[in-house]
Order: sequence, then structure tokens, then C-alpha cells
Amino acid sequence: MSWSALAAGGGGRRARGGAGGAAPRRPFRRKAGRRRREELHGRLLVAPTLLVVGGVVVLPMAAVLVLSVQDLRLIEVRSLSLADLGVTLDNFARVLSGPGFWAAVRTTVVYAALTTAGSLAAGLLVALALRRPFPGRGALRALMLVPYALPVVAGTTIWTTLLNPQYGAVNEIGRRFLGWEAPVSFLTLGEAEVAGVPVPVALGVVIAFEVWKSFPLAFLFITARLQAVPREAEEAAVVDGASPVQAFRHVLLPQLAGVLGVLAVLRFIWSFQNFNDVYLLTGGAGGTEVVAVRVYQELAVRADVGTAAALGVLMALALSLPLAGYLRAVHGGRL
Repeated sequence: MSWSALAAGGGGRRARGGAGGAAPRRPFRRKAGRRRREELHGRLLVAPTLLVVGGVVVLPMAAVLVLSVQDLRLIEVRSLSLADLGVTLDNFARVLSGPGFWAAVRTTVVYAALTTAGSLAAGLLVALALRRPFPGRGALRALMLVPYALPVVAGTTIWTTLLNPQYGAVNEIGRRFLGWEAPVSFLTLGEAEVAGVPVPVALGVVIAFEVWKSFPLAFLFITARLQAVPREAEEAAVVDGASPVQAFRHVLLPQLAGVLGVLAVLRFIWSFQNFNDVYLLTGGAGGTEVVAVRVYQELAVRADVGTAAALGVLMALALSLPLAGYLRAVHGGRL
């Protein structure tokens, strides 16, 4: 056998020995140790966020779940201990069978749906109207954001002053120029006939206020998305003979579908649980008692912690439905 063959055989054995020996395991161990350290560092970086979420979201929600199955009055909270805790479903039974509950649910759904649709429609129309450059467009866009930036107390004060039946500007204009025989109590009147059709007055006012207050957010998001739409697609549609409506439907609307979907879900959730606007405007009078106002009345007026917590749990369960629908649409690729 030649020296070259022996050398090749020895090299092959050394190569095979190296492949099966202990030396190549060290890089693998080093990689595994580095991977464990990276995972540990990642957990440490995420830990503050998890603590904040747990303290702000998980623990309060767990407390509401516990209180929802307790027969507890507000005065008994200070002396409550773990030994006093029990489990009862009477709170949910009282809530579901209580007078006016289903009417409040219907009012809440109508209020949330109409305010969501109105704010999105108003934001879309304003965004499209202010899309093309013209002198003063920047200042006008900034003015559109004023209702959203205005504190809710200031906004409701302005509206209640304008709609006041004694000295409000709206009633004064109605009496002088529209022939109203008597002032209209916009914030307490349940229904009024307009051309023979019953119209919910107070509910219409709170819906109009919420649309006025929240449409700037939709306007801001839609404007930002419109700026990213390529102009070439619209110009090609116009060249092909598409009308403005057709160009909007087939070019712009598909581009805005994702933003409109996110805004619709968020706006519906915020409106469904809205309390401040309705309570400050009407206090729940005139057919405007939404579920959030009912929660406040159960806790602050009737001093019943259990039923108030049960109402909160039912609201959370109801709001999980549109959120689940949105997540399904996102994962299905429809948004």
C-alpha cells in the first residue's frame, strides 16, 4: 500500500473520528447556552410589561369576576375578608330579569352602532373633502381635530347650553325662524313626532354629540391612509373611464378596508361602554339609559356591588363578540 493511500486512510479516520468525537459538541453547547441566555434576557425585558398588564388589567378583571358572584353591599366592602367570600349567581339572575335591563341593552346597541357608523362616515367624508391641496387646508385640518381634543366636560357644557329650553340658542332660533310654538327639551324629551314619524330626541342628541366628538379620530386615521394610496391607480381608473364613485369603490375603498375595520371595532367598543357623554348630557333620562349608566346607578345609587360587577361582566362578554369577529376577519385575510 502506498504512502498516499495510508495518508488518505488516516485522514479519513481522523475526519470520521472528528465527526464522532467530543470536540464538535462544544460549539453546539455554546449555541444552546447562548440561546438560553437570549431567552432569559427576552423574558426579563418583557417582565415589566407583564407586571403592568397584570396589575392594571388582569387583577381588576379577576376582582370584578369575584365580586360578581358575591351578595355584597357597598357598605360591607370595608369589612370584607376571604372567609366571607362565597359563590352565588343571584346577581346575574337579578340583572337579567330586572326592569329596564333589556331596554338599556337595546338602547346601548343602537347608540353604539349609530355612533360608530356616523363617526366613520363623517370622518371619511371630511378626509375625502380635504384630500386635495388648497389654500388653508392645513388650518382647516387642524380645526377638525378640536372636538376630539376638547375635554368632555367642556364639550357637554357647550351642548347643554346651546340646547337649554330657556336660554339656549337652538330654541331661540327655532322660535324666531322655524315657527316653534314652545321650547323643546332636547335632553329630557323621549320622543317627538316629525312629519308624523316618532323621533327619539334625547337619544338622537347624545348620538349626534358622540359623532361630533369622535369623528376627528376616524378623520385622522383615514387621512393618513389616503396619503399612502398611490395616485397612479386612481389616474389609471380615470383614464379607463371610471366615474368618481367607481374609482372610490374599486380603488380607494379596498385600500381603506383595514383602517375602517379597526376603527369600526374600536369605535363600537368605546361607544358600547361609554358613560361620560351620556351621563353628563342627560343622566340617562329621555330613553338614553345605556348599560354603563345602569352600572353606575347600581353601584352609586343602589349601593349593590354584586349586581354592578355582574353588569360589568356581561358587558365584557358582549364586547368579546365584535372583537372575535374582527380577529377572525383579520386571520381570514378579509381585512
